[in-house]
Amino acid sequence: MHHDHANLHPDPATLAANAALLERKRATRRRRFAIFGAVAAVTALAAAAWWYTTARFREDTDDAYVAGNVVQIAAQTAGTVIDVAAADTQRVRAGQALVQLDDAEASVAFAQARAQLAQAVRQAANARYSATMYAEAVKARQADLDLAQRALAARDHASVEVVSPEELARARAAVTGAQAQLGAAQAQLDAARALGSRLAVEDNPGVIQAVAQFKLAWRNLKRTTIVAPIDGVVGQRTVQVGQQVGPGLTLMSIVQLHGLWVEANFKEGQIRNMRVGQAVVINSDIYGSKVNYRGRVEGFSAGTGSAFSMLPPQNAAGNWIKVVQRVPVVISIDPDDLAAHPLRIGLSMRVRVDTHERDGHLLDSDTPLAALATRVHDGMASEAQAAAEKVIRDNRGG
Repeated sequence: MHHDHANLHPDPATLAANAALLERKRATRRRRFAIFGAVAAVTALAAAAWWYTTARFREDTDDAYVAGNVVQIAAQTAGTVIDVAAADTQRVRAGQALVQLDDAEASVAFAQARAQLAQAVRQAANARYSATMYAEAVKARQADLDLAQRALAARDHASVEVVSPEELARARAAVTGAQAQLGAAQAQLDAARALGSRLAVEDNPGVIQAVAQFKLAWRNLKRTTIVAPIDGVVGQRTVQVGQQVGPGLTLMSIVQLHGLWVEANFKEGQIRNMRVGQAVVINSDIYGSKVNYRGRVEGFSAGTGSAFSMLPPQNAAGNWIKVVQRVPVVISIDPDDLAAHPLRIGLSMRVRVDTHERDGHLLDSDTPLAALATRVHDGMASEAQAAAEKVIRDNRGG
């Protein structure tokens, strides 16, 4: 009975201890809520500050891929492949031989063209010599005519006792014959001049035509050796030894791996603040996020990806549904970063554009990337001209 009475009336000290414990728990809970609220507030403020100073100036996409110049190597003349000197993944230099075609027919055509040029040069030189000879013959016939005319003049007024009629007739006949011979010599000279004998051998029409044919045959012979137009890596090699090829047939491709760029497809709303010249940070799946490539916005496509697709959408249909379009953006890659971490065409990339600077062009710009050119064929015309000049020198005589 005493025990039940004690439970109904707890000790005041116990009540005070429990109350103090409960208050401490509440204080701890309040402190935790305060700390959590402060951390949340600081985090929110930091996020807001980061968005205001950085995030709102960033546009990123992972719909981006490495692009580059893929140079198609094609035959320029018909022939049979007798040697293939390049394989897939092989690095080649500009001017390096890639494929050799059978040059038997081209060599025969070149020999014929060289013989025709030599014959044309000799005919032109002979025409000049003949013209000189005809000119001398005209002078000689003129002298004969002058002599015959003086002899006729001396006899024409003489009396019959001094000059007989027969002698006068012979004098007149001599003048007529000299005139005929002079006319014939002059006709030969005029004919020689009409054939270009007054021109230099190099300027003779027949020689000019033969030189053109010689250069063409020389070029066709050189084209039996197919060379690399640029430095790069061989890919998509399809040519095989023994294959019959013709002009325009693609044999392989060469990719210039030191001149790659990125084509990033941004949503149309993302390019609102993009400008040419803005800085870009690029990451590749092959190296991960630890490797950053420095880039630069170089230009914007003239149309969306769907506009240039093989089957453009027909938006006039009755069941039209709006689809967000993407615009390809060309982004250059820093050459030093590309040399340190090489890439390949088609690799997936993640692109982040910093849009702080907005002074550049919006959708139009100059040529974004340097044009690709080759110089391996520049000397072909001069070499053909030098070869033709040698044939002319060897056959023109003194």
